[in-house]
Amino acid sequence: MNRRERIGKEGERAACEYLHKEGYSLIERNWRCPFGEIDIIARDGDTLAFVEVKRRSRSGYGGAEGALTLHKQRRIVAAARMYLSQVESDLPVRFDLVAIEKGRLSLFKSAFELEDRCTPTL
Repeated sequence: MNRRERIGKEGERAACEYLHKEGYSLIERNWRCPFGEIDIIARDGDTLAFVEVKRRSRSGYGGAEGALTLHKQRRIVAAARMYLSQVESDLPVRFDLVAIEKGRLSLFKSAFELEDRCTPTL
């Protein structure tokens, strides 16, 4: 595992611990499909949350939140749709972001909306 992968895994582990403390129940971690990967799938009360984790060691280029590009959002939505097609769930869906910058975690609930994104073509 290279340095970048190790840093990413450490960030995801820290995000899982943080979300657990916030009352989320972990369902899946690093769920993959042809459209990409969803870092964390969790339940937050009566909501199914698809959580992207972004970690930045420096605040340049828009920081961790700025790393969640429109292209990445579209891929997450497409992957979430595939996940939902494979499981039985009538829970409302939300897309959250855990931004990690200089060791500080910030949770952005409803970082973007499902209706705002179209499915990418691969």
